[in-house]
Amino acid sequence: MITANMTSRGEVLQHMEGFLKENLGTFLKSVETSWQPSDYLPDSRLDTFFDEVKLLRERAKELSYDLLAVLIGDTITEEALPNYEAWFHQLDDLNRDPDNGWAQWIRGWTAEENRHGDLLNRYLYLSGRVNMREFEVSTQYLIADGFDLGTAHDPYRAFVYTSYQETATNLSHRRVGQLARKVGDDGLSKICGMIAGDENRHARVYKTFVEKIFEVDPSEMMLAFEDMMRKKIVMPAHYMREMGVEMGKTFGHFTDAAQRLGVYTSHDYTDILDTLITDWKIDQITGLTGAAENAREYIMALPNRLRRVADRMSVPKLEYKFKWIE
Repeated sequence: MITANMTSRGEVLQHMEGFLKENLGTFLKSVETSWQPSDYLPDSRLDTFFDEVKLLRERAKELSYDLLAVLIGDTITEEALPNYEAWFHQLDDLNRDPDNGWAQWIRGWTAEENRHGDLLNRYLYLSGRVNMREFEVSTQYLIADGFDLGTAHDPYRAFVYTSYQETATNLSHRRVGQLARKVGDDGLSKICGMIAGDENRHARVYKTFVEKIFEVDPSEMMLAFEDMMRKKIVMPAHYMREMGVEMGKTFGHFTDAAQRLGVYTSHDYTDILDTLITDWKIDQITGLTGAAENAREYIMALPNRLRRVADRMSVPKLEYKFKWIE
């Protein structure tokens, strides 16, 4: 059992490992019961394959330029999964034993996430609307360039980040699916819905990790939360680029398209923060140090500040042609 003065990162995570192992069956789906990419795409073994591909391509023609660009950007983000797993394995106190609960969670989470890029990649290939080589170049760039999420090697900061990012990804995939359905692409809508479901479950898990840490190490967890919000949460694909384009420039155009569509906006960023403050009961946490109390004050005041900034932002105009789209 953890005590009040037993609050190093390693001790807290070790304390949580029993809880994690007990709940892995809820946090993760078994391989046997998980959906697979082939469940939502034409089956190449069947005589009806080409007819199904033709129908997929006809429906994909109805996707707007911005919607296709956002879908491609989302796919590149999902395809960069090797980066994300490598980042997790760099976190202090998390992976010293390859068979502990934390290592099992990371491998299971990675295995579930790996299906997302596979499924979206195949859809884009079959759609006939994407320059796949340019798309693949961007994916290779993103993995090779890496990223800096501002978490250093701190699992507390990492769990704040993943709580935020998984929630944002759930929103993005779900809204892309809704827009696809509006133009008649029910297949893509179902694909995005299945991926969003995974992201939503993963977000709940990471939020639970933070909630548990607040119970035993509230001041350090609060300081980590504040630090991440001061830096601003950046998406993992923030270095996204195309061939001949400066690192990060393509990501800016991708987020512009998402903003125009309402897939993910600056208001969503603030709404997620509001949700985390509520879910983690930030206003009710006790036993904080003076520095942590100051951190809480900053966090509680931040949504209103961010909302004022978002209200002044204009929706960017369509001014960019992606190399991914012919």
